[in-house]
Amino acid sequence: MKSRFVFEVLSLIAAAVLTQVNCGRITSAKILGFDWKNCGNPDAPAVLKSLSVSPDPISIPGDLTASASGSTSVELTAPLSLNVTLEKEVAGFWVKIPCLEEMGSCHYKDLCDILNQLIPAGQDCPEPLHTYDLPCHCPFKAGLYSLPQSDFYLPDIDLPFWLTNGNYRAQGVLGSQDKELGCLKIALSIHSD
Repeated sequence: MKSRFVFEVLSLIAAAVLTQVNCGRITSAKILGFDWKNCGNPDAPAVLKSLSVSPDPISIPGDLTASASGSTSVELTAPLSLNVTLEKEVAGFWVKIPCLEEMGSCHYKDLCDILNQLIPAGQDCPEPLHTYDLPCHCPFKAGLYSLPQSDFYLPDIDLPFWLTNGNYRAQGVLGSQDKELGCLKIALSIHSD
C-alpha cells in the first residue's frame, strides 16, 4: 500500500506543482537522474520498497514507464499530513524553496482531502490504479501494495519559473496525529527550454 500511496502522493505533488502556477508554457523539459530513498526510521509503518521510472532522461511531453511497491503496517486514515521540504542547488549550496501557492516546502494538512478533491468519491480510480484494483481514497488498509510496470504519457506542462533548469531534492514526511509514518527523499535534475 505504501508504494501505491507514495506513488499517488508523488503524483499529487507533481500535479500540484505542475498545474497550479501558470508562469509560462514549457514546450519541452527533461528530468534526469531521478533517485529516491526511504529516510524514516527502520521500523516506520509506511515504507516504499521499490520505485522504478524510465527512461532516463524522462521527456516532457513523452512516455514514462513506472513501477512501485511498498507496505504499511497501519491503516492510513484522515487526517494524513505531508510535510515537504524542497531544495534547489544554487552555486553549490542547497537553498530551501519556500511554500508559494501551495508549492515548494509546504505542509499539507490532509492528503485524504486532497485525494477527494482530485478524484471525487464514487468516481473510479484513474488508470492504472483501477486496472490493478489499487485504492485512491482514504482509508488505505494495512498491507502490501504493488503497481506493476505501467506506461504513462506526460503532456506539456506549465512550470513556475523557479522550478526549471536545476538540481532539486525533496523530502516528504508522512504523518498522522503528530506521529511520523514514513519518510521519502527524492533527487532529480530538470532541464527545460
